Amino acid sequence: MDVLIIEDDRDIAANLYDYLESKGHRPDRAADGITGLHLALTHDYDVIILDLGLPGMDGLSLCQKLRQEAKRDTPILILTARDTLDEKLEGFSQGADDYLVKPFALSEVEARLQALYSRYRGRVTSPIIRVGDLSFDPDTLEVKRANKTIKLPPKCLRLLETFMSRPGHVLNQTELEQAVWGEVLHNSDSLRTHIRTLRKALELEGQPDPIETLHGMGYRLKKHYAD
Repeated sequence: MDVLIIEDDRDIAANLYDYLESKGHRPDRAADGITGLHLALTHDYDVIILDLGLPGMDGLSLCQKLRQEAKRDTPILILTARDTLDEKLEGFSQGADDYLVKPFALSEVEARLQALYSRYRGRVTSPIIRVGDLSFDPDTLEVKRANKTIKLPPKCLRLLETFMSRPGHVLNQTELEQAVWGEVLHNSDSLRTHIRTLRKALELEGQPDPIETLHGMGYRLKKHYAD
């Protein structure tokens, strides 16, 4: 993903930049609201990370200008130390798509960005995602393997879309739970149960299991499907 980080704290911005780059994304950054707005208007980013307390132009004003004046619908994840309900509601009212309070885990930031991007891509262009002999249509929620239609419950659909959006990438428990449930679960049995259900549904005679378990690390769509 092409990610714009608008954050005036140098340490936070550097940590976000380095982490996202290490995960294969293409980050860019701005240290003030005016520069951030300029970059957001002159480049096509997949997602934007936006701090609220920015010099030059605060984050809410920037968000409002992007949405109401520039008519840009790039997904925006707000990062802030402000954690009151009124402040969160104000952010959403100005067009923010998600909200994460500092301090935060870098892995959670990436998981939320990935979820935002996946939903945005489906809403705007609704492409059929194809990986190997698997296909997923975000519009109709139709899943096929080797041209055979497969019925999946809603959470398994979200799991499969998350895997297919990042074929070959190892996704840990936190990333998968954030993408499917929107939060980290206290009991990991639910995730394991849904992965077992997904695997069983995708089983076809003579076809390998497309989901690989990496013990102590997470899961991924096998490399065979990413080639």
